[in-house]
Amino acid sequence: MSPMVDAGEAPREECAVFAIYGHPEAAAHAALGLHALQHRGQEAAGIVTFDGRQFHAHRATGLVGDIFGNPRVIAALPGHAAIGHTRYSTTGASMLRNVQPLYAEMGFGGLAIAHNGNLTNARMLRRWLVEEGAIFQSTTDTEVIVHLVARSRLRGPVERLVDALRIVEGAFSLVALFDDAVVAARDPWGVRPLVLGRLGEAWIVASETCAFDIIGAECVRDVEPGEVVVIDREGVRSLRPFLPRPPRFCIFEYVYFARPDSIVEGRGVYEVRKRIGMELAREAPAEADLVVPVPDSGVPAAIGYAQQSGLPFELGIIRNHYVGRTFIEPSDHIRHLGVRLKHNADRRTLGGRRVVLVDDSIVRGTTSTKIVAMVRAAGAREVHMRIASPPTTHSCFYGVDTPEREKLLAARYDLEAMARIVGVDSLAFLSIDGLYRAVGEPRRDPARPRFCDACFTGDYPIRLRDHERGEPARQFSLLAEEEAS
Repeated sequence: MSPMVDAGEAPREECAVFAIYGHPEAAAHAALGLHALQHRGQEAAGIVTFDGRQFHAHRATGLVGDIFGNPRVIAALPGHAAIGHTRYSTTGASMLRNVQPLYAEMGFGGLAIAHNGNLTNARMLRRWLVEEGAIFQSTTDTEVIVHLVARSRLRGPVERLVDALRIVEGAFSLVALFDDAVVAARDPWGVRPLVLGRLGEAWIVASETCAFDIIGAECVRDVEPGEVVVIDREGVRSLRPFLPRPPRFCIFEYVYFARPDSIVEGRGVYEVRKRIGMELAREAPAEADLVVPVPDSGVPAAIGYAQQSGLPFELGIIRNHYVGRTFIEPSDHIRHLGVRLKHNADRRTLGGRRVVLVDDSIVRGTTSTKIVAMVRAAGAREVHMRIASPPTTHSCFYGVDTPEREKLLAARYDLEAMARIVGVDSLAFLSIDGLYRAVGEPRRDPARPRFCDACFTGDYPIRLRDHERGEPARQFSLLAEEEAS
C-alpha cells in the first residue's frame, strides 16, 4: 500500500478472480474483467493462459491497467482459456513470487490456480506438508492447495483438486486452469461471491457481475455454495462433492466490498445500500440540515438516509481519485496530513450547517476522526455520524484484511466513548436486525443466521483451526513475508 494513504480505517478485500474458456482473445477479456474487479485488490495482478499446447503467464505488482495496458503483454498471452487474479497486499519486487495465479507442473500436466478467501487451517497444513518434504515457493495459503493436489492419489486433475479442497477449511472462491479445462469452486458455506456467465460460446467465471458488464457478457447464475463447475470442450458440468452446509454469505459484501453496480446473490448492491441508509434513518434520525456521505463507499447509504429523512443530500466532501502508489514519498510532516490526500471538505456546503455524516463502517476509528475534524474545520456547526453497518467488534478470518480485535474501536469502547474519540455530537450504528432487513432477509432466529456476520457478532461459521492451535489472532496474510515455523 502507498505510504501516502491512511491504512487505518476501511477493511480491505484481499482479491478477485476471473476465468474464461472458449474465446480466442481470452487474455484481453481477462484483463478487462480484472479491471472491473480492481476495487477488490489494487496492488498486484496476474493472468495465465492456455493455447492448446502450453501455458503462458504474466504477473506483476501494480494496477491492472498498468500491468496489462501494453498490447505486447496481451500478445504474449495467447490462448482460448485464461484465469486471472487481482489482489490487495503489500508491495515490492520481492513479493512477485506471491502474486497469483500460481502455476505448477504436475504429472497430469499444468495447473494454474487463483483464490479469493482465506483458509483457516492453512498454517497447520503447511507445517505438515513441509515436514513431509514439500518445498514452498511462496507464502500464500493458495500454495497449500497446489501441494495437496500434487500429493493426491486420485487420477484425474479435477478429482485431485476436489480431493485437495476436501482437506482445506475456510472460505474459498477459486478458479483453476488445467490442460484445456477451467474449473471453478466455492466453499460449502459460500462465504465469498462467485458467478457464472457467458459471452457467445465462451464461458466465464468471476467474483462479481460487473466483470461481465465490461465485456458485454451475460450473467447466467451464481456458482452455488459447495459447487464445483468444470468447463471444457464438452461444455459445462456441475459437481457437488462436499457435504451441504447452511449458506453463510458474507453480509459485508453488501455494505462495502462489492461494487455498487454488481448483482450479488440475486440482489443489486446499490439498491441494498440505499435500503441500508433508509433503515439507518429510521433507527437513528438526527436534527440536521443536510446529509453528507464519506465518499465513495458512503454515498448509496447517504442517499437512502436523505430520502427517508427528508433532508437534502449534498456532496460536502470531495474525493481525490488520483492518489496512487507512485505518489511522493512523504516526510513525517506530510504523512500527518493523512486523509486530506484523498478527501477535502467544501466550506461553502458545510459552513454553519448541522451535518449528518454517513460512512459504511468504523474499524480503528483513525480515518473517521480525521474526517470529522476536517468537516468541523470547514465550519460545520454540528456533526452527527451515522454508520451504515453494526459496530465492527471482531476480526475477519475469511479473506478480509482487518486488524486484530484489540485494535477495533468498537471492541474497546462503548458508543458514548467512541463518539468522544471520533469527535462527533452524536454517533449511531445500524443494528444487526436493521442490516438483515435491508438485505431482505429478516433475522428471525439469531442462532441460525442466513449470512456470515462474524465481524459484527463473533459468530464464526467455519472453524478457526489455526487460531485454536494458538496461531496469531488474525487472518493468514496472503502476501506477508513471513516463514511458517
